[in-house]
Amino acid sequence: MAKIIVKDSEVTVIRLNGEDFICITDMLKAKDGDFFISDWLRNRNTLEYLGIWERIYNPNFNYGEFATIRSGSGLNSFKISVKEFVSRTNAVGLRAQAGRYGGTYAHKDIAFEFGMWISPEFKIYLVREFQKLKEQEQKQLGWSAQRELSKVNYHIHTHAIKQNLIPQELTSDQISIIYASEADVLNVALFGITAKQWREVNPSLKGNIRDYASINELICLSNMENLNAVFINEGLQQSERLVKLNQIAIQQMSILEDVGGRKFLT
Repeated sequence: MAKIIVKDSEVTVIRLNGEDFICITDMLKAKDGDFFISDWLRNRNTLEYLGIWERIYNPNFNYGEFATIRSGSGLNSFKISVKEFVSRTNAVGLRAQAGRYGGTYAHKDIAFEFGMWISPEFKIYLVREFQKLKEQEQKQLGWSAQRELSKVNYHIHTHAIKQNLIPQELTSDQISIIYASEADVLNVALFGITAKQWREVNPSLKGNIRDYASINELICLSNMENLNAVFINEGLQQSERLVKLNQIAIQQMSILEDVGGRKFLT
């Protein structure tokens, strides 16, 4: 569930069966005068649009029953509710939701048409705010995907350490020190500080340095973890790997962000 602001009206957006539905009950508040969703639904042009949309996207649409409803749309006495329309035609583009986020919801395609009924200007703002919402969701999805990728590569990385850097019969404390040291190789190469140094500088922040990394930094970190695992398998010493990884970090971040401010470690 998400909220968008369209011309000072708060409009709810939800996901149903993998599709975006917009609350037209919220949208109706922006229309001047005393109107109801049933006023829009009884309009012949509205019914024509709904019939075409359902025919294209809904194989279970009862077109025969719909034709009966449409035939009465020109009469002054004609009136139909969303609940009745859905019940009689098996429509999927409109939903009457109960509960906390209750109201009448329409598939985004239909909601945009409802926005036009409110006013052409409202529709334009609705489409713009909805597109902004989708862009924000895509950015968040990209960040989450890179965070998960980073976690997976961390397991590959630590496995390489266990196989190549940890002698037999080490204590658990010694193993922990080696893991922390290798994690800090990446931290220093990319961020310029160790995890401990970051916590000392940011005592009020929860989590760790990687939780506050940008998407580009996470992409770079993911690549570095893979490369470090390869370097470990090749038997390179930690100091050699640190310099190589720092050079790689500067090169990749310069490409990703067009910024070359970090200096090579010497």
